[in-house]
Amino acid sequence: MKKNLKKLFALLLVVVMVAAMFAGCANNTETPAEPTTPSDTTDTTPAEDTTSTEEPAATETRENKVIYGSSTEISGDLGNAWWTNNASDKTIRDLINDYDTVIFDQFGQMVMNATTAASIDEAKNDDGTITFTVKINEGLTYNNGEPITAADYVAYALVQLSPATKEAGATVTANSVVGGPEYQNGETKELAGVRLLDPYTYSIQIAADYANYYYAFSYASLAPLYLPMYASADLTVKDDGNGAYLDGGELVADEINASRYVYADRVSAGPYMIKNLDTGALTATLEINPNYSGNFEGQKPSIQTVVIVKAEDDTMMDAFKTGEINFLSQLSDGDQINAALDLAETGDFDYCHYTRNGYGKIMFQCDGGPTQFPAVRQAVAYLLDREEFATTFTGGYGSVVHGPYSTAQWMYQDSEEFFNDNLNNYSYDPAKAVEVLEADGWIYDANGEPYVEGVRYKKIPAEYADENDKTYKSIDGAYVTTKVGDDYYMPLVLNWYGTTDNPFSDLLVTDFEQGANIAAAGIVIQKTTGDFNPMLDEFYQQAVYGFYSGTPMYSCFNYATGFTSAAYDYSYNWSIDPSFYENNSVAYLMDEADIYWLS
Repeated sequence: MKKNLKKLFALLLVVVMVAAMFAGCANNTETPAEPTTPSDTTDTTPAEDTTSTEEPAATETRENKVIYGSSTEISGDLGNAWWTNNASDKTIRDLINDYDTVIFDQFGQMVMNATTAASIDEAKNDDGTITFTVKINEGLTYNNGEPITAADYVAYALVQLSPATKEAGATVTANSVVGGPEYQNGETKELAGVRLLDPYTYSIQIAADYANYYYAFSYASLAPLYLPMYASADLTVKDDGNGAYLDGGELVADEINASRYVYADRVSAGPYMIKNLDTGALTATLEINPNYSGNFEGQKPSIQTVVIVKAEDDTMMDAFKTGEINFLSQLSDGDQINAALDLAETGDFDYCHYTRNGYGKIMFQCDGGPTQFPAVRQAVAYLLDREEFATTFTGGYGSVVHGPYSTAQWMYQDSEEFFNDNLNNYSYDPAKAVEVLEADGWIYDANGEPYVEGVRYKKIPAEYADENDKTYKSIDGAYVTTKVGDDYYMPLVLNWYGTTDNPFSDLLVTDFEQGANIAAAGIVIQKTTGDFNPMLDEFYQQAVYGFYSGTPMYSCFNYATGFTSAAYDYSYNWSIDPSFYENNSVAYLMDEADIYWLS
């Protein structure tokens, strides 16, 4: 049914604006200040120390090291933002990479990184495109001492948008750059919209359809990329006047994927560099990069060593109290927040908190199975008491929203009335859920008879049923699509993939998988629990990490966004329609799955 649709997902937003915090040990001779950041995430980067003016006693001298407890396991995927890796991997990636030419500061403002760029000039062209010309400061180097030039920034664009990177499973599009689609599809060797003008100057031309983007200035930003780490060939960046290109060999998808897991002697350009990373022990040890020139404010880290470890939910507070862990961040579970506040009241620990732009969500596959039908997704939304869920999960520190936004963001505050009047709220209403299911034809049993109890089925006439419709079944095989006469009857069974050691998943078991309202509505949820990377493979329906079998199996997944500050709305990166960015008061408000993504 509806097989003209791309593989898309609908969002059911469950918890948002969690008051996340990190707690730092205060009984130290050296107390870190609030963190400064090499990128746009402000809560995970150790800061420049503010050291006491009093000389500490020799017996109190501490090693200049912080042990950072992360709630997610380190998978070791350090492959830029072109892949979706987990929070621990992203923390490492943020600490070892910097020198973007445009960054978002701690206030959510987009600014030129003066440490990296000497100037950024903007020119609006007659054809509606915008050209940014960026001059790089001289004297920047990688952690190995090799110089960084404009060619390294251009290399980032050429590798990111290359056909090989797309083949490697990266989730990047080239539509925003002039000539990007042609280059990514292998039609041209040159990337026409990106130019290497001289050893310290590059330009990037933004397509007219993207020039009105709220944060179009961010398109001027690239980061340096060390080419030898991505290809065995001796590649160089060239520009003969028709656009930049790679000369001296070919990029290969397997080599690009391999570069994501290089740890020993990894060449990087951030405040820290990798000393050791052990995915088996779930630890990573980072040390200061002596060649780092500083963040956008010129600040450099002074904590010599950062050790990142997996902090188990049930033992993290004990480990924190005993000093096994010095630093916890991104706490959103209500019990964890309260435990951290209790520790702070002792006076031996300190904390800070901020409004989080993030949420837990159920994501639906919309290209097959029951969730291809909007009524099923809507019914699930009506069946979940998200207000109670948010209160239970966050301990009262979070609230419910109805789209990818935070109520603390200026985008919402400027348009609150319009949001409330136009956004589908899907208030808790089990009777409404049954109503929309019946209206959509989920009124049969497995034999094609009128539904009475158990699992609902939907009739799909043979002329509309594709192979996936005909073979859809539950994970355990107990429920299968049946054929009665010439028609097919699909069971209302949702195969759900949730990650291990995830409090959000655990709570969903009660409200979603085992929910009385779910069962009463004639829906069955079958859960599979696994690690993050296998879940990503199932979601992408690609063997990005080598786990996908080739057969679509899952209807829904639960995810949580990054713990970013509410000052900047990252959700504005997610629309496929640039016109939605022209005026936040009249756009980006509708049900994505049912309106513009599927239109």
